[in-house]
Amino acid sequence: MEQAPRIGRTRWTVLAMLFAVTVINYADRATLSLAAPSLSNDLGIDKLELGIVFSAFGWAYVAAQIPGGWMLDRFGAVRVYLSAIMLWSMFTAAQGAVVWLSGSAAITALFAFRFMVGLAEAPSFPGNARIVATWFPSRERGTASAIFNSAQYAATVVFAPVMGLIISGFGWPWVFVFMGVAGLIAAGVWTKVVHEPRHHPRVSEAELAMIAEGGALVDPPATEGPRPKDADIGRKVRVLLTTPTLLGLYLAQFFINALTYFFITWFPVYLVEERGMNVINAGLFATVPAVCGFIGGVLGGVFSDWLLRRGFSLTAARKIPVVAGMLLALTILGCNYATSNIVVLIFMSMAFFGKGIGALGWAVMADVAPRDSAGLSGGIFNMFGNLSSIVTPIVIGYILFHTGSFDLVLSLVAACALAAALSYLLLVGKIQRIGAD
Repeated sequence: MEQAPRIGRTRWTVLAMLFAVTVINYADRATLSLAAPSLSNDLGIDKLELGIVFSAFGWAYVAAQIPGGWMLDRFGAVRVYLSAIMLWSMFTAAQGAVVWLSGSAAITALFAFRFMVGLAEAPSFPGNARIVATWFPSRERGTASAIFNSAQYAATVVFAPVMGLIISGFGWPWVFVFMGVAGLIAAGVWTKVVHEPRHHPRVSEAELAMIAEGGALVDPPATEGPRPKDADIGRKVRVLLTTPTLLGLYLAQFFINALTYFFITWFPVYLVEERGMNVINAGLFATVPAVCGFIGGVLGGVFSDWLLRRGFSLTAARKIPVVAGMLLALTILGCNYATSNIVVLIFMSMAFFGKGIGALGWAVMADVAPRDSAGLSGGIFNMFGNLSSIVTPIVIGYILFHTGSFDLVLSLVAACALAAALSYLLLVGKIQRIGAD
């Protein structure tokens, strides 16, 4: 009997590279939050000003989502993503030069460099979603999307202790230089690992056939051929902005990302100023909720794909983990009543485990995005979701400036988790590819 051809695992190698660059991506976003206690003292920046600087990333990141998504469709995710990695790494390193400034000049320069990091990182998550939709069949897509999305927690696990040691031993400017160099190294590795499926030197015919038959967008129509007309792009945008299920997804992602941006901006400040830790202990402490978030993120995708294989509809398989995870994230409220840092650790870990389970928005986008505008769809989704990167740091900074306490902040974060669950329950309809019969 002739043996069936062996299906390779090149798609998982590509996913590992996506995971690695997303870890660096989120570590770059978090450098400022870990450096903030020392940096703000050295440069004379108050809480409200710090919140505004934190938000600089978000202004650029949000504004560039639609152009970034269009670039992914027009020029291909592999090339655009590589350019993004190189640019955001250089602007991350440049933030260390702000040490030579002070007052308004320091705030302006830091805002500008942070803004440019956000601009450069704009295609990253739509690029992740597009590459996953290109390389993975539907039955594996929830797991694959959850793995790259869980990198936001792995960034804290891998880099927070290292960055804490760098800040303590060498000073906060060097943490920006360190992360910039790490990104440039990753860009070099990217060129060897990531290619489109039909152009990958190590993909087997059996694997290519399997992912194509499983619903992967192996031949996305927008990557080749004549440039789309402006009217065609406008039509696509109108569809993406008027489909009710997508509007529900956008709103839910906004609230889910509010939890994310609390974690990567103000959480280290909370540990240092509210819980009395030094920067090294805060970096180590933050790794435990991050590990729980990472585990939850992976399990959420695995659980969703398991439900799908067990006969649940795609809608149920995606919604059940999201709603359950967001409800578990409400445990963050317990931190307002905890007197022990160990109890705080337990509540934070439970909350971010739940948030990880519920962070399946990118898997849903890979399921519903129209075939001819996967990058643009992801860009619009990420644009709405990352409005939180602007709103969350400023609102939290405003609350702290006027109250001096994190109690109301944690209540706000819990309210966002509840709002995300309700959005999936009440607003998101049937999950299916837009334009498919």
